[in-house]
Amino acid sequence: MKQSDKELIGYWLRRYLTEYLPVVRNLSRNTITSYRDALRQLLEYVTENGLSPDKLRVEELTSELVASFLLNLERAKNCSIQTRNHRLSAIHSFANYISTSEPQYLFWYTKLKNIPIKRFGLKKHYEKAIPKVVYLEKDEMKTLLSIPDKTTSQGARDYALLMFLYNSGARATEAVNLRIQDIAIGNGVHASLATIRGKGNKTRVCPLWDSTVKLLQPYMKRSPEEPIFLNRYGDPITRFGIYELVSRYAAKAAEVMPSIGEKNISPHTIRHSTASHLLESGVDINTIRSWLGHVSVDTTNIYAEVNIRMKSKALKTCEVFVKGVPKYNPKDKTLIGFLKSL
Repeated sequence: MKQSDKELIGYWLRRYLTEYLPVVRNLSRNTITSYRDALRQLLEYVTENGLSPDKLRVEELTSELVASFLLNLERAKNCSIQTRNHRLSAIHSFANYISTSEPQYLFWYTKLKNIPIKRFGLKKHYEKAIPKVVYLEKDEMKTLLSIPDKTTSQGARDYALLMFLYNSGARATEAVNLRIQDIAIGNGVHASLATIRGKGNKTRVCPLWDSTVKLLQPYMKRSPEEPIFLNRYGDPITRFGIYELVSRYAAKAAEVMPSIGEKNISPHTIRHSTASHLLESGVDINTIRSWLGHVSVDTTNIYAEVNIRMKSKALKTCEVFVKGVPKYNPKDKTLIGFLKSL
């Protein structure tokens, strides 16, 4: 290692994500993924501003550049203040790690640390604000699903992913973690099922529409341990990738149906839409709780015994008719490529 390597953000980023967070801090995979996605988003903003992440020196990541990135999140990306604060916390943590390892960067870290966490939504007497649940109406959901170009490999993959999110009500992280072996294809008597790993490593089983299974099958011809959803480079898709995908198609769908543009659409919006459409179709709340994995320690026994056939019958009441198609490849050795490979 050359001394000059320590001047580059890439040197510290690799150590931070592969040594410090998993080994020294012993943080969970999901937490590390969250930090990685935040830092990757920052580097992609750096690229948009004419700088190369692979050649970016530590001191070139200025407080002005970070502040501009955070402002872009709120104004251009329509991210919430909570999301903006999460990104900033990840940057603060990373910068603190660098300055602790290499004291010459203490002043640089101090300047970044002075970028404040933004306050939001404090009510009288410090009551916690109840977040508004945003979901798509059925016709809005159909419009969103009609946007991907299913005649292309990427469009077909995107369509399959959107359909899976809507069918299962899965969180973005759960879709990222879905493996080929987690899909059990039905035989006409038994329904096709997806085993989903949720928060706290809890698993739940969700029935799949036949149409969803047909969309997923082209991506199931690899090793059973591999993730189903890959990005355009043939690497596992990330949570950030799913958020970008949903946001991109939501923006296009808003051009067709303006009411969609009035909502801040994310993968969680699709999850809320699944629950809302099931509820509208007469599905009882206990089934929906089990379906979406809303299972606390105190209520596990109440919801754990929900019958799969009951879920399958309920699912058919809100199915959206679909058609299908396949995948993509290449590899990337850049810093952004490293982040995508984690």
